[in-house]
Amino acid sequence: MSLRLARVNELVLREIATYLSTRYRSESVRWTITSVDVSADLRNAKVAYSVIGEETHAREAMAFFRKHAGEIRKVVSTHVILKYSPQLHFVRDYGIERGNRVMEILDDLESDKDAEES
Repeated sequence: MSLRLARVNELVLREIATYLSTRYRSESVRWTITSVDVSADLRNAKVAYSVIGEETHAREAMAFFRKHAGEIRKVVSTHVILKYSPQLHFVRDYGIERGNRVMEILDDLESDKDAEES
């Protein structure tokens, strides 16, 4: 990935996160924008988000992003001046949830080991 594309990714991520935290403060409490991957031709962008909480919160987040994708794209295009305004495709990122699950397993193993020793 080129340095320019990396800077565009960070800039788009920052603009989306800022807009969501200011305009949709109450709705955006349970999710985080984790990464943005803009294509080389600047026409498409994959926006990954992570959800904290239950599966119902994940469904609400998916519905929210489907509903507001055009609005978010419009705001990003006014703040990030590019040749093309990228079409935003929101996808769920399971990385944080997997990491939390691994930590739970390690904690369980450690508590089992302590119980066996005593």
